[in-house]
Amino acid sequence: MEEQVITYQINGRERTFHARNADTMLYVLREKLGLTGAKPGCLNGDCGACTIEIDGEVMKSCLMLAIEGHQKKITTIEGLQQAPIQEQFIENFAFQCGYCSPGFIMNCHALVNQLPNASDSNMKEWLESNMCRCTGYKEIEEAVKNVLNKMP
Repeated sequence: MEEQVITYQINGRERTFHARNADTMLYVLREKLGLTGAKPGCLNGDCGACTIEIDGEVMKSCLMLAIEGHQKKITTIEGLQQAPIQEQFIENFAFQCGYCSPGFIMNCHALVNQLPNASDSNMKEWLESNMCRCTGYKEIEEAVKNVLNKMP
């Protein structure tokens, strides 16, 4: 199968690699680039465990072809580097097994950056795109609220 040369601006660093036309972004992140924070959950876009940010928008990496990320700015959980939402997830115990946490953190990080005045209904709508099978969403909602309340 034919491969393409793809370049990502990922987590502040340019990375060039070869990928097949059918490779998903999730596969490339994990298997070619060693960035295993985005998790394979459902592999059909329902769970959000593979959520990343591309050019400032949250995306589910299992639904994207790797070639679609060519020349784009990509941020994975590995690139956040102590974002306020990460600290609040820890302080609010907003995780149990942790498998879904990277996807939730990426989604919540985008939420607080894009909607700094988010209402409870905005937050609930954003959180619907991710699924946790271990815990309730109360702690996650509290983490988001704490970040929003501390924003200027």
